[in-house]
Amino acid sequence: MTRATHTRRQFLATLGATLASAAVPKLAFAKYQPDQFRIGYQKAASTLVLLKANGTLEQRLAPQGIKVSWTEFPAGPQLLEGLNVGAIDFGYVGEAPPVFAQAAGADFVYTAYELPTPHAEGVVVAKNSPIRTVAELKGKKVGFNRGSDVHWFIVALLQKNGLSITDIQPVYLAPADARAALQSGAIDAWAIWDPFLAAVEAQDGARLVADASGVASHHQFFLSQREFAEKRKDALAIALDELGKTGQWVRANTAAAATKLAPIQGLDAATIESGLKHYAHEYRPIDAAVIAQQQKIADTFYDLKIIPRRVVTKDAVLA
Repeated sequence: MTRATHTRRQFLATLGATLASAAVPKLAFAKYQPDQFRIGYQKAASTLVLLKANGTLEQRLAPQGIKVSWTEFPAGPQLLEGLNVGAIDFGYVGEAPPVFAQAAGADFVYTAYELPTPHAEGVVVAKNSPIRTVAELKGKKVGFNRGSDVHWFIVALLQKNGLSITDIQPVYLAPADARAALQSGAIDAWAIWDPFLAAVEAQDGARLVADASGVASHHQFFLSQREFAEKRKDALAIALDELGKTGQWVRANTAAAATKLAPIQGLDAATIESGLKHYAHEYRPIDAAVIAQQQKIADTFYDLKIIPRRVVTKDAVLA
């Protein structure tokens, strides 16, 4: 086995987190079902979670004979795997997961994006940590979820401060495990997004070293399975319309949205409200500028050997 083959297999194994971990049964999924709209979501994706709770999308699509179903995923990489194998038709992830997925051969298309939200992700340290600056992360153990949006954030943050990903000790951990590791001192810092960021600051007294301002846009993307996007543009248009309405309501009723999300996300309303204020809750159709930003991420990841091959991000856009 060549080193390149070994690296690619390691990469695919890491990306392809089992569907069992996302509560999706291991079945032979149909890539496209015209009467189904299967949505993947994460609990942290507040606007999408509220759309699910409100049931308005189901009401809009029912007259067209389309049934809406929802599957929860623990993070973006697992959601992309679900999209790739045909378990879902539509989902919401950060900047890095689509790049990793495209490098692994996943077939999806970018559908829409959320306006930049750089304050919604950051690097934190324990309240008694001596670390005060990004430069002081050199040689330290930094926890983050591999393949998620913070993967790009930490790479870009280090580069801006004259460091490289090779200057730290990456520790790949899911949010819950990373928080526990920070509390125990097993890691020195944690790169994470809201509402987990707001929660660890409010509940543990964690100290923010840097957020993504001036470093990463922290776009969030709605992605679709390619055939679904080609054949059910009507359903996607309705979904984006409902998401836009939901986002508008969240912007005007942030406290009420936080109260509604509290029992779903398992956090107190004040913490959720703090996190909600860091997101735009406003969406746009995919454009050339945002795809160019994704290409920059892909090129950087390839140059750092984080992904095994070059990708062309515009290939994941419908003509």
